[in-house]
Amino acid sequence: MKKYFMFDELGTNYRREIIGGITTFLAMAYILAVNPGILENAGMDKGAVFVATALAAAVGSLIMGIFAKFPISLAPGMGLNAFFAFTVVGAYGIPWQTGLTGVFFSGIIFIILSLTGIRETVINAIPVQLKYAVSAGIGLFITFVGLQGAGIIVDSPATLVTLGTFTGSTLLAVFGIILSVILIIKLRSVGIFLGMIITAIIGMVTGIIEPPTAVVSAIPSVDSTFMVALQPLGDIETLFNVKFLVIVLTFLFVDFFDTAGTLMAVATQAGLVKDNKLPRAGRALMADALATTIGSLFGTSTTTAYVESTSGVAAGARSGFSAVVTAVLFLVALFFSPLLAVVTPAVTAPALVIVGVLMVSSLRLIDWDKFEIAVPAFFTVLMMPLGYSIATGIAIGFVFYPITMLLAGRKKEIHPMMYGLFFVFLAYFIWVR
Repeated sequence: MKKYFMFDELGTNYRREIIGGITTFLAMAYILAVNPGILENAGMDKGAVFVATALAAAVGSLIMGIFAKFPISLAPGMGLNAFFAFTVVGAYGIPWQTGLTGVFFSGIIFIILSLTGIRETVINAIPVQLKYAVSAGIGLFITFVGLQGAGIIVDSPATLVTLGTFTGSTLLAVFGIILSVILIIKLRSVGIFLGMIITAIIGMVTGIIEPPTAVVSAIPSVDSTFMVALQPLGDIETLFNVKFLVIVLTFLFVDFFDTAGTLMAVATQAGLVKDNKLPRAGRALMADALATTIGSLFGTSTTTAYVESTSGVAAGARSGFSAVVTAVLFLVALFFSPLLAVVTPAVTAPALVIVGVLMVSSLRLIDWDKFEIAVPAFFTVLMMPLGYSIATGIAIGFVFYPITMLLAGRKKEIHPMMYGLFFVFLAYFIWVR
């Protein structure tokens, strides 16, 4: 096993890999509570989504660790779960069953792209500035969802939104955010997870949250979501329209580039990049694609590589064995579903806000001095939270980009694929919105 995972070549050992795997799990374990809470808004069974989340994370991490041999763990992605619940199901009125079919299709396309050289073409076609803008926009959207769920931001007939009343669960969420900020600054890797645990405990002590009736129980049934993604496949009218195409493209786009960015970030930190090239990159992308496809069949939104894996690398992880350790811990977590009862919006809000802060940091990489870049980037970021839709932000940015670049005399820098996406998203606004 040491030889297979290249321990000697990477200068690691079982102790470092196990500690790294545990650290990564603690850093991303919040998704076990947050993902069911978000997808519950789409009408999905919370217990079933909890099981699907754990299984998708376990399978994805196993594939990444054993097949690609990277110290990177996977789980249903933040942002894409919000897009699924609040845009696909909430705004578009599409049944969650069909939404899972969209995730399934995006995974299949991702697999095809990973088996061919097309993936490099797609990555190179999307301007890096828009990639940064999409990441930042999703961060703002996630934060807004968290603040809204906790009652910190509420609706207002006069100004659309305003601050809520800081009492009860809302006050608990504010405490959780402040605590999580402190823990992230001091502890980094496990700050989000510990912040949620302490916030939940304070909520139970103060009577704001009802304590769980048990800690360990049988694994909840996944019957309501398992293989449901395949049910709408026979409905041609539902699947072959512009709205469904936009949904699939959004799932694919965000997952594709989020994985590529996470892969490079974690691999660079681990010292795995050689001559500006990443070995086994194709295998890593394939692992992500397979995880997304399998996760949709279990019953969860897109599964993707987690940047929290950097915490495991910081703790010493260098090989895929650490991802295997993380996968095993996700399987063990299946027996602790009763604890979900204490994970209310007040408890998940701090996690959503912190993840949002981390994602918005990509704004610093955008060339704001170039107006032709600033305009599409700005609208991409702005319209995600204001339009309450990740797809809307991406669509507006991709419509503006070719226009501003052409007007600036930079048409040679526009990849032909961007013109194709321009017409796809233009059709989205004409016939879908």
